[in-house]
Amino acid sequence: MNIRPFRDIKRKKTRVINVGSVKIGGEHPISVQSMTNTLTTDINATIKQINEIEEEGADIVRVSCPDEKSSKALKEIIKNVNLPIVADIHFHYKRAIEAAENGASCLRINPGNIGDKNKIKDVVKAANDNNCSIRVGVNAGSLEKDILEKFKEPCPEALVESALRNIKIMEDENFFNLKVSVKSSDVFLSIEAYRQLSKVSDYPLHLGITEAGGFISGSIKSSIGLGALLLDGIGDTIRVSLSDDPVKEVKIGNEILKSLNLRNRGVKIISCPSCARQGFQVIETVKILEQKLSHIKTPITLSVIGCVVNGPGEAAMTDIGITGGGKGSNMLYLSGIQIEKVSSKDMINKIVYEVEKKVFEIENNKR
Repeated sequence: MNIRPFRDIKRKKTRVINVGSVKIGGEHPISVQSMTNTLTTDINATIKQINEIEEEGADIVRVSCPDEKSSKALKEIIKNVNLPIVADIHFHYKRAIEAAENGASCLRINPGNIGDKNKIKDVVKAANDNNCSIRVGVNAGSLEKDILEKFKEPCPEALVESALRNIKIMEDENFFNLKVSVKSSDVFLSIEAYRQLSKVSDYPLHLGITEAGGFISGSIKSSIGLGALLLDGIGDTIRVSLSDDPVKEVKIGNEILKSLNLRNRGVKIISCPSCARQGFQVIETVKILEQKLSHIKTPITLSVIGCVVNGPGEAAMTDIGITGGGKGSNMLYLSGIQIEKVSSKDMINKIVYEVEKKVFEIENNKR
């Protein structure tokens, strides 16, 4: 069922660039990124992780290239994956040139440590020669020395000045296939930097709260920071940075977009926190359903509510709904209509069956 959102987010219109086969900016969907944490020189492990990241729903993946062996390993990695690869470059501009020559779709360079203007120009030439985009990745923790001396500390104005300086260097080389990020581990600093940059630049923005922390704290910080910007219509691609499995970054990134009705992928479960009124074990049921329905890619809504206080109302707004009743008997709803009572012991299998049946119908109607 399609329920009109209370608020439609009006995205800022930005330029469109290509990261391999993925278009970033304009009216194109906001893409989700992650980054491998394997040794890039361990080609098999890196390929495996990239494929896991793709399976979770990522559009783009970043791979670190700290040395020549890593940047050259990209050639074999790229042959065996589907996602566009962004080569992550710090300190050594030659790694960027090697990555472009070995098939990277995008180069992420850090203005604060990549070197002088001539080195950036060499990277731009390599990107141009190899049909490669560039992300100007400004970080509060690694600003250029002169900018840090000018502003005394990392602040939104400093991040924006760094970004604009490096955009101009590339524009002077007739290079415009670029996106920009102005990240900090501080939520407020990041939000304000992105807001200021969005006012003075129309290049697509890569959103992120850098070094956000572990799974729980990092997910919360990222949700607040990215959510605030996305609600403002700012942002064309996102990465949730967690000290955890990169697959979880993708999951959280997709959930942020789903919660704002900016992207629909897979089963969106609306569930209650449970209480003494519940007619079945809601928490355990939701955990099992998340696992059993993780293979679903088609957008579909499912409500799992433990009692009749909110159950029928939520079921009226979802494709499939289950509401707890008395004595182990629960009501199944399809498209908001009561269908039949289902026992608690049969409930999970019945829900999985109905979800897969609904997905089949949706996909069949597309053909």
